[in-house]
Amino acid sequence: MILGGIQKNSFIDYPGKISCVLFASGCNFACPYCHNPCLVRWKPAQKGKTEADVMDFLYKRREFLDGVVVSGGEPTLAPDLLPFCEKIKEMGYTLKLDTNGSRPRVLDLLIREGLVDYIAMDIKTLPELYGDFIKKNFDERRLFASIQLIMESAKNYEFRTTCVKPMVNTGIIEEISNLIKGARLYALQKFVPTDVLCPDFFNDSGAGYNEDDLFHFKSIAGQSVDRCIVRS
Repeated sequence: MILGGIQKNSFIDYPGKISCVLFASGCNFACPYCHNPCLVRWKPAQKGKTEADVMDFLYKRREFLDGVVVSGGEPTLAPDLLPFCEKIKEMGYTLKLDTNGSRPRVLDLLIREGLVDYIAMDIKTLPELYGDFIKKNFDERRLFASIQLIMESAKNYEFRTTCVKPMVNTGIIEEISNLIKGARLYALQKFVPTDVLCPDFFNDSGAGYNEDDLFHFKSIAGQSVDRCIVRS
């Protein structure tokens, strides 16, 4: 498995854990606000961190790290994701997966094999709007399948939405919250307009919300989910 990068220490990416974040290369979405454009545009000829290098690092850091986050890009695109996660688990780490929810079959395999301890799924906007903002001709049924699977089967999980205009507004937050009604945790994330995949999109279409707006969204979402938080 080729990785586009590694963050050796993080205190915020895995709730309650000191973690290392591994960034999978490549993505099947083109979110305008993505802060990892180099991973989205990844070419096969590019050199990244090898699996051997990563495993050597993780082995040496076992006494200092509690968990590992496999992020991206979109990690579920990697054909060797399952054996990769298995090696991490064999070292005794807990493992968190960040995903866009586009490949529910892969998520199902990871859950059934006991290879993930925490799943964070991004819900970018309403599923029916993905074709307008995220990926043309996307089958939104995959998102519904992933949401249902995670809520019914994952050990620990959260759903996340980056709050950015015009992909998110009060009505959209309310509809997303109803879609994940009863979810354990829903995180509303503040948009930061720097180093994004499509900066021109925001020049024409809007930008992020302030904290007052985010807490207003929280008051709406909190009526449908067990817990809603704002991450700024």
